[in-house]
Amino acid sequence: MKAKPQDHAAPASFSRRNALKTLAISSAVIAAPSLAANSLKANNSTNNCQPSYDKTIAFEGLHQAGVLTPEQKNATFIAFNVTVDTIDKLQSLFKILTKRIAYLTQAQTSPKTANDRMPPAESGILGTHIQPDSLTVTVSLGHRLFDNRFGLDKIKPYHLVEMTSFPNDRLEKEWCGGDITLQICANSQESVIYAVRDLLRHSAPFMFPLWKIDGFLPSRDIDNHSTPINLFGFKDGTGNAPTNDKQLMDELIWVTTGSKEPNWCTGGSYQAIRLIRFNLEFWDRTPLEDQENDFGRHKNSGAPIGMKQEHDDPEFDKDPHGDRILFDSHMRRAEPRNPERYTAKLRRRSYSYSLGLTSNGLLDMGLIFVSYQKNLKTGFIDTQKRLNGEPLERYIKPFGGGYYFVLPGVKNAQEYLAQGMFEAIKNAS
Repeated sequence: MKAKPQDHAAPASFSRRNALKTLAISSAVIAAPSLAANSLKANNSTNNCQPSYDKTIAFEGLHQAGVLTPEQKNATFIAFNVTVDTIDKLQSLFKILTKRIAYLTQAQTSPKTANDRMPPAESGILGTHIQPDSLTVTVSLGHRLFDNRFGLDKIKPYHLVEMTSFPNDRLEKEWCGGDITLQICANSQESVIYAVRDLLRHSAPFMFPLWKIDGFLPSRDIDNHSTPINLFGFKDGTGNAPTNDKQLMDELIWVTTGSKEPNWCTGGSYQAIRLIRFNLEFWDRTPLEDQENDFGRHKNSGAPIGMKQEHDDPEFDKDPHGDRILFDSHMRRAEPRNPERYTAKLRRRSYSYSLGLTSNGLLDMGLIFVSYQKNLKTGFIDTQKRLNGEPLERYIKPFGGGYYFVLPGVKNAQEYLAQGMFEAIKNAS
């Protein structure tokens, strides 16, 4: 059943409180103009800092949320292996996931405990009024789920393969793969944690977590709707194509009718997750000119070297010998714009991470690189091949992640995630 938003008394009480504030400020204006101006300024400043937790991102649709959705401030990526042994139990898992995601992405009132001898129905960390906080949960499938355990090998997404190592990788087995991944994003970490605990609790009889990593983005960048800055101090994602261009998104991101894929894949996408450790101590000792040459962009503005604004055209055609933007810079290798714009046929949606310290006493921080694409080869894999050997590799070391297939969305309350896949395997049997 589709979860419905609950009515709450909170907005009315906020209005009364604001009215009292307005009355108090008005009185102060009459009594002392200069003081009143300062009070108004302070009040406006306070209001500008007030986050809204009420925003809802639609769960239902042709595509899952969390792919084209503007990046929220916090994220968790968690991979699972399924523990069930029949296709019927696997189907039950996806019905449960669908029901819980529909519930979690809407405003709710915390359920009461009917029997105080039983554990509470939920964690309680968000109080009694549970606001959606722009929560999205994106469900993807790993290539291993399409082995012969459930017969899904007959209907495997065409481009889904195991992530193999690139020359600069040092992949660690405990940080790789998984049958199912969840990308859980919201604007506060507690909303993400609430959803993680709920989903783990309800899915525990069906799957077991393999690895989990938490991500974050700078609040000021998200609030200002500007490109997030990564831990190297450079803007990350400037080259993304506009998500409001449906035709372009169909060309770059979504499996569409006519794609050489099983029909049930229409509306889905491919997800590449790469866990990349940064050598920040080394980076922080590197001269600014070298840092900017490695990226091909100015650090402060994000503009291509020699340009003024972040989104200025780098005009590679006017720099045929790489005198201004080096041929081996990250931006020129990743997206050479030859022969056309969006050479990298993907959408980046990455987060920074912080895991404390490495065994060598260095900061264990870096990037959870995430990209979505219609075709893994023409998207992430070809882009990474162009980047192999770039100077930036001196500062980065990929150690985990995997390739996954993002399920199509659910278009109404009667559907469940992966329904098309289960119908396809039934017809193929």
